[in-house]
Amino acid sequence: MLSEFRAFIAKGNVIDLAVGVIIGAAFGAIVKSLTDEIIMPIVGAIFGNIDFSDRYIVLSGEVAPGTPLAAAREAGANVIGLGAFASVVINFVILAFIIFLMVRYVNKVTAKLAKPEEPAAPAGPTEIELLAEIRDALKK
Repeated sequence: MLSEFRAFIAKGNVIDLAVGVIIGAAFGAIVKSLTDEIIMPIVGAIFGNIDFSDRYIVLSGEVAPGTPLAAAREAGANVIGLGAFASVVINFVILAFIIFLMVRYVNKVTAKLAKPEEPAAPAGPTEIELLAEIRDALKK
C-alpha cells in the first residue's frame, strides 16, 4: 500500500495540482486584498461613502444603529452580513475571470505547440518485393 501511495504522489498530475493549489491560495489572498482594500472602498465612495464591510441586516437581537458588524455579532445578534457577502462575490468573479483567462491562454499555447500529425510516408516495397525485383533484373 505504501508503494502504491508513493507512485500516486510521484505522478506529475498530483504534484502539478499541489503547486496549483498553493499558488491559487496565495493569489486568492491578493485578490481578497484587492477587493477589500481597493474595489470596495471605491464602490462605497460611489454610493455615498458607505462602508460595505459593516453593512448587515439584523434578524434577531438588539443592535444600536451604526454598530459595526463584529460588535453586533459579539453582542449576540443574529445578522446577515451583506457587505461581507458582496466582497466574497466580487472576489469570486475576479478569480473566476482570471482563471478563465489563464486556461484560455494555456489552451492557445498548447494548440500552437501541438504539431498536427504528418501523414505516414507511403510504404515502399517490402523486402520480398525488392528481392523479386533483383532476381528478375538478374535473369535479364
